[in-house]
Parts: sequence; C-alpha cells; structure tokens
Amino acid sequence: MSRSFLLVFACLVLVQLPGCAPRYGGPKTDHFNGKKFINPGQKERSTGSVLEWLLHRDKGPWPEQPDAYVGSKPKTRVEGDSLVLTFVNHSTFLIQTNGLNILTDPVWSERVGPTAWLGIKRKRPAGLRFEELPPIDVVLLSHAHYDHLDLPTIKKLVKAHNPLFVTPLGVSNLPRRAGGRVSKELDWNDTLRVNDKLSLTCTQAQHFSNRGLFDRDRTLWAGYLLHTSFGTTFFCGDSGYGPHYKRLGEQVGPAGTIKLALLPIGSYRPEWFMAPVHMSPAGAVQTMLDLKTPQAVGIHFGTFQQGDDGLYEPATDLKQALQNRNIPANRFIVPQEGRPLVFK
Repeated sequence: MSRSFLLVFACLVLVQLPGCAPRYGGPKTDHFNGKKFINPGQKERSTGSVLEWLLHRDKGPWPEQPDAYVGSKPKTRVEGDSLVLTFVNHSTFLIQTNGLNILTDPVWSERVGPTAWLGIKRKRPAGLRFEELPPIDVVLLSHAHYDHLDLPTIKKLVKAHNPLFVTPLGVSNLPRRAGGRVSKELDWNDTLRVNDKLSLTCTQAQHFSNRGLFDRDRTLWAGYLLHTSFGTTFFCGDSGYGPHYKRLGEQVGPAGTIKLALLPIGSYRPEWFMAPVHMSPAGAVQTMLDLKTPQAVGIHFGTFQQGDDGLYEPATDLKQALQNRNIPANRFIVPQEGRPLVFK
C-alpha cells in the first residue's frame, strides 16, 4: 500500500476536535438541502471511486526545484486603475489595484492538512516571503479545504495585518476562531460592498467541502467577481467545468466585461475521477470562452501534488488546448511564482 494512500487515509480518520469542522445551518435552496450543499445537476462521487483512484494512482513526475525563484518585496500600494497580479503559489495571489491589497486563498505553510505534520507537503517555496507582504486589506476564501484555507497562515495574517476575511456560507467560523474580522457570509449570487473601492459578487462553483470525515459538504464553495476601478476580475476558486460558467458569462454583460479571469489548470488527472471537481486545462480554456474574457491566468498548479498530473503537464496541456481552439497563447498566461504581472 502506498505511502500517499496511508497519509490520505490517516487524514480521513483523524479524530476531529469539537469546532474544527464548521457546519452551516439555514433555509433550503436549490443547492442546500437543509443539511448539505450540493452541485445542482451533478452526481456525487462514490467512496468506491475514491478508493479505486487511491489504490491505482499513476502520478506524473515532479522533479525537485532547488533553485525555485522567490520574488522581491512587492510595492506597498498600486494606485490608479492598473492591476498588478503576483502568483504566490497554488491558488494564492496578491492582487493590487486602486490602493487595495487583496489575497486569495492564502497558504504559506509547509504542509496543508489537519496538523503541521500530517498533510500534503509543498513542492516549492512560496513566491513571496510572508514577512515582505504589503499591508493586506481583504482576504478572499473560496472554501474550507486545507489547501485553500490554511489556519496557521490565517493566524499570521490576523496578527500582522488584521484584514477583512470574506467567505461563503458556513466558512467564516474558521477565520473567526483565529481572531479574524469577517464579513457577512455569502451565498452564490450575493453581493458585498467592502468599501468605495471594492465590491464583490459571490459566484457558483462545482466542487465539495470537508475538513474531516464527518463534515462532508456542510459548508459552501464559491468563486468571486471583484469589481474595482480596473474593471471586473474573476477569481474562480476551486471548481470543475460546468454550464454555470456560460450562465455567468451571459449574466455579467457583453464580451470583455470580465477583464481578467483566474482559472484552475491543475490537479485534473485522472480526468474520469477529477473532472467533477477540478477542471482540466481544456476545461479552463472553455471557461475562458464562456466568460467572454479577453485575458486568463492559470491557478491551482505547481505547489501541491494532489492529482496525478506531473509538474509540467498543466502548462503543456494548456498550450495544446489553446492551439486546438486557435487561441493566441498570450490570452491565457501560466504565471511564474513571485513575478508580478501588470494589467492596464
């Protein structure tokens, strides 16, 4: 039996302390049955399929990255309507525009999991040093999975910056336990005016949630539209491809309304198992087209080996997917950790 299987199994059976796994309680909706959240129109993956994948994994290569680049200290603020985007790792980005500093799904820990010693170990360092972050105003959390909501990092952010945490339904208890300031929790299609520089719209995603064995789908998963003077930026969070992206593209307005989309491209193999919850590079390209956005940037790759895709497969498969659709490569960027991208 593989070591990775034993680690995942240990994570699943780890005894949870009271309060470690939040649970939402509220009225029934088309995606909440009164007890659990669901993906409308999607069938939940079975325990048998999980075990089949874990017992027959065929992981692609992840070579060591001993000389991985770490970026220099970012600017304190970026004024005006330009947007500077810096990839930190996985789904963590620093977004700077109109004097605001925003983090998405921040993770700086060496492992993501229930404890500091049990979980998935990072394969490369964060692209920015935590100590060199500019003042952080807002943190967007897409859902409660450990690789997106890392409590040790949240505690450090609370102590160093005291930002506002924005979460989907049921998730705010986690940053609140760390002493963080939280906004009202958001359901899909809810809006939030953070201040006169930033408004948010919570968007549908196709995923799942849990932090242990007994809290499956008890909190919501989501993405966010960020409305700033730059325009509208879309942070997808963690999601499989689905028809909800075409609906979102139709709802927001004409082509180009979403000026920039941050879309997942990793943890997609084997596709028979991952497709319901993680989009492939080809799915990300289709999402870009559905959203009618002129520019996309890849997220959710290169740090934690969660799927069976190798280190370089997301970028290679994305390049091929763009060629297959006759889309210029510069419309969908694979970012490098620590190197800022400037959008006018």
